[in-house]
Amino acid sequence: MLEWLENTEFSAWTRGESLWGWPFALTVHAFGTAVVIGFILMMGLRLFGLFETIPYSSLKRLFPAIWVAFVLQFLSGFMLWMTKPTRYVTDGAFVIKFSLVIIGVILTLYFYATMNREAGSWEAKGAVSSRGVKFVAAAMLVWCSVLVAGRLTAYLGSLYTG
Repeated sequence: MLEWLENTEFSAWTRGESLWGWPFALTVHAFGTAVVIGFILMMGLRLFGLFETIPYSSLKRLFPAIWVAFVLQFLSGFMLWMTKPTRYVTDGAFVIKFSLVIIGVILTLYFYATMNREAGSWEAKGAVSSRGVKFVAAAMLVWCSVLVAGRLTAYLGSLYTG
């Protein structure tokens, strides 16, 4: 199945038979990553006490962009993955990255739910709940780890191809 996927016309187009396949997928993936991690970090810094002029409740407006960026990351990541699935399933850095992405999405969903429930009370009290701080701190750590693991996948993967 993986070899079939690797040998499809679309995979060959993405891998480099076209001038635009790989650069397009990689660019979309990088922008998606930048939006997800950038917005999570912005929210985290606000919840840690920086940017006091930004109301907690207004941070919820960043989530639609995060979800769209995540979908773009997933689709473009799948495009990149299908160029060498037989290698990626055995690549330790990729397996770690993919596992962290799953954890990151779960944490981001929990953080989103927490923010929807508690942002009003954070505004009223002028302080963030410990639950909010824990979820955003965990999400920040996991998404930054995804970034590192993604770069390791790109760099260490070249060691396998000789």
